Amino acid sequence: MPVVQAPSRPPFTVKGWHVAAGVVAFFALVIGVDAAFLTLAYRTHPGQVAARPYETGLIYNTELKRLRAQEALGWRAAAEAQPGGLKVMMQDRDGAPLTGLTVRATLQRPATEQGRSVMALTESAPGLYTGARAGLSGAWDTRIEAATGAGQAFVAERRLTWP
Repeated sequence: MPVVQAPSRPPFTVKGWHVAAGVVAFFALVIGVDAAFLTLAYRTHPGQVAARPYETGLIYNTELKRLRAQEALGWRAAAEAQPGGLKVMMQDRDGAPLTGLTVRATLQRPATEQGRSVMALTESAPGLYTGARAGLSGAWDTRIEAATGAGQAFVAERRLTWP
């Protein structure tokens, strides 16, 4: 008696719908990952550098004028992170200490405004202004503003790191 063989299956061949399904699946995966990354990025930082960018742009020329006036003064500020506070040394063009200034410092985290605070600095020695604040650790953007009674103003910005 002859042996009857079962009909064999034809070998697998890639058809057009296989290719189309693969391409659609690939791009669906890429678009899904991109959408997830964009959502995470936007939620953590909206990309806005200034609170009111349009108004900041309008006063740009005023800011340039302030910077030219500050450069004409020739003042210098050296800021140093101290345990529990901040130390700022103010000097004039010739290196002499500047005394009798009203100095304040604004501390803000580089990536967020959370924890932002303003410190009034007091003159502890000629040209040396100090302020105390507990709980400082890590990196902080520091904006130092100094002014005389005659209206001369100075602004310096530094990134300081506390242990």
